[in-house]
Amino acid sequence: MTDNAPIPFRPPPPAVQERMVEALLFAAAQPMTLRDMAARMPAGCDAAEALARLRARYEGRGVELMRVGDAWAFRTAADLGFLMQDQVVETRRLSRAATEVLAIVAYHQPVTRTEIEEIRGVALSRGTLDQLIEMGWVRLGRRRQTPGRPVTFVVTEGFLDHFGLSNTGDLPGLAELRAAGLLDPRPGGGMATDLAAAGGDADIPADEGPGDDLFGD
Repeated sequence: MTDNAPIPFRPPPPAVQERMVEALLFAAAQPMTLRDMAARMPAGCDAAEALARLRARYEGRGVELMRVGDAWAFRTAADLGFLMQDQVVETRRLSRAATEVLAIVAYHQPVTRTEIEEIRGVALSRGTLDQLIEMGWVRLGRRRQTPGRPVTFVVTEGFLDHFGLSNTGDLPGLAELRAAGLLDPRPGGGMATDLAAAGGDADIPADEGPGDDLFGD
């Protein structure tokens, strides 16, 4: 090696890399992707390996490392959720119209506004999609390569995180949706019930009207 040759840089030991990932995830306000972690870690670090080691270390603990879409975050273990119930105040519920639209987007994404209206059988209430987007549960997807290039809608990582899902393949069934308060518990359950049970189209009941608000009383 000549005097001018660069000195090879050795990445930190695996245990130190694991601590780095742990620190990043605890401090992050939002779930982090592997790319985000790698960008903050020293050159030569293996963020994926460090994450795998950290996930194994927290398995079965009160706080677990969970996947949220393409990102990762620490979350309270599912079986200990009852301990947090007194800290959650549910003041409003989604209206029936907003619930139906959200269910259609979740189970049929990517889906256009016209397709949502076709599945529901009625015109979409003004502002419902906009408000679901403002809540952070629905976002704009890619435009369809069809005449007019209509925009599509998909659910967000915020939606997945709120319901403890890794991806849309883990979407809950009817019982889970009712337990989460997303479905009307009345018998029949309407369109959203059929979607939750079969993930397909259904005969849609009439809308509550074009003036429906996002939330019901």
